[in-house]
Amino acid sequence: MNSKVLYLALGVALLGTTSCSKKLGEFQSNYFNTTPTPLETVGQNVPATITGNIPAKFMVKNAKVTATPVLEYAGGSVQGTPVTIQGENVRANGQVVSYNNGGTVQIPFNTEYKPEMAESNLYLDFQVDQNGKLYGLPRVKVGEGIIATSTLASAATVQPAVAKDKFQRVINEKYTADIRFLINQAKIRNNQITSEQYVDLNKQLLAANEAPNREIAGVNIASYASPDGTLAFNTELAEKRENVTTKFMENQLKKDKITEFGELTSSFTPEDWEGFQELVSKSNIQDKDLILGVLKMYKDPEEREKEIRNLSGVFNELADQILPQLRYSKIQASINVIGKSDEELINLFNTDPSKLTEDEILYVATLTNDNTRKMEVYNKATQIYPNSYRAFNNLGMTKYEAGDYAAAKADFEKAKKLDPSSKEVDMNLGLVQLLDGNYSKANELLGAAAGVPETADALGVYYLTQGEVAKANTAFGNAKTNNAALAKLLAKDYSGAQSVISAIQNPDATTYYIAALIGARTNNESAVLSNLRKAISLDSNMLKQAKEDLEFAQFNLNSL
Repeated sequence: MNSKVLYLALGVALLGTTSCSKKLGEFQSNYFNTTPTPLETVGQNVPATITGNIPAKFMVKNAKVTATPVLEYAGGSVQGTPVTIQGENVRANGQVVSYNNGGTVQIPFNTEYKPEMAESNLYLDFQVDQNGKLYGLPRVKVGEGIIATSTLASAATVQPAVAKDKFQRVINEKYTADIRFLINQAKIRNNQITSEQYVDLNKQLLAANEAPNREIAGVNIASYASPDGTLAFNTELAEKRENVTTKFMENQLKKDKITEFGELTSSFTPEDWEGFQELVSKSNIQDKDLILGVLKMYKDPEEREKEIRNLSGVFNELADQILPQLRYSKIQASINVIGKSDEELINLFNTDPSKLTEDEILYVATLTNDNTRKMEVYNKATQIYPNSYRAFNNLGMTKYEAGDYAAAKADFEKAKKLDPSSKEVDMNLGLVQLLDGNYSKANELLGAAAGVPETADALGVYYLTQGEVAKANTAFGNAKTNNAALAKLLAKDYSGAQSVISAIQNPDATTYYIAALIGARTNNESAVLSNLRKAISLDSNMLKQAKEDLEFAQFNLNSL
């Protein structure tokens, strides 16, 4: 080997040795970019990706670096998952960076958000292992502050599910009596108007006529002929039976001095094939399936009768057992039972609530918008009806709306014991779990409450806490609430968010704060300031919150 070649080889070797043996230099903050900047909550977490662009001639070949993201805030800090960055000669499983060319590394970070993190800094700490020699490098700052808009989602503002009362001001009752006729006749026999069925009908009419809380809404007569004989004959016969029965009832009402009875109506059906089919289906007649098959095959009445008469053995059974039941007039009285007025119910609650039924006392609670009064009514309901899951559920609802969540939970759990199948209770227990941050249990309970109207809003909040904005918007549907507006804001649907905000009937401080956020994201300074002033007037704490909120960083809030 000549001297020239020898010197060249030695130079290359020396260069390689230098790149391995020299100490790693300090990382610079401009090597790193953090997405998003500033940091931003997604649901209840703060996810971010730190991308490092390491320059050439920096990452020595035998160095292994442990890079640890650290978020520091007043009162604490949280470490992310360490990531290994290594030179090309290191045997490990880290991200390799070339000495000659440099390279790109990814450092993920995620932590659960706390309000005190709003003012914070994100750093990278470095620990170097170079051929077993350990040393640290100065940390670098890679992020500052957190936008926490998604955390405005609040289960506290979700309306708990009410277990509804079944109170009806007017309950309609129906009473019927059949007047049966002999074959081919339209004469009402004495044994028909002395039958137990008709006697009871008449008693109900008389009682309703006398009672102040009952009224006869109407009397209807429907007359029929059996489906034997010609259609023309049966038409005439059914009409005669209608006329006879109507005349009889007119006389009966006059005799009983019943003058207020709504309307007396009547109709006739020449051949009661529907009733025939029903009676045959329920009978034990031989070959009934054959008869039902004829009904299905033929629609013309006379064809039906012809084919059934051809079943000579069967027809005799029909004539004896079925057809006589189809020669009748059905008298139906419709009677309304009038319940207590609102004033009567309120007076009874105030004087002697024990005289109220469960549904009546639950209904009384709906006659006020005052939550304290509702609580009073439901509390009394639990005392009078201690086994009423509805009373305990609704009492818990009022306590939840009053902000007494522990007491609300206790009432919901009591209701659950009384009726484990109640979906309203499942919804409300899910709401409590959502408020407590027990998201898995909340999701389970809200799923069990499917079909309860209030569940949609609760599910929307649940999805927001999980960072699933699209699902949240689907769940909210057309809801006009703070949470629904927030979901559209996070989806960057600012016009939709504004539309929801504008439709909220009873805006609170949070309503106006979200409106200000919409203004900030659409660069509308006047909307920012005017809405923040309204928010602060309702809740003075909003001033400090707004001044710390990076959403408003570009706006001068000194005038607030």
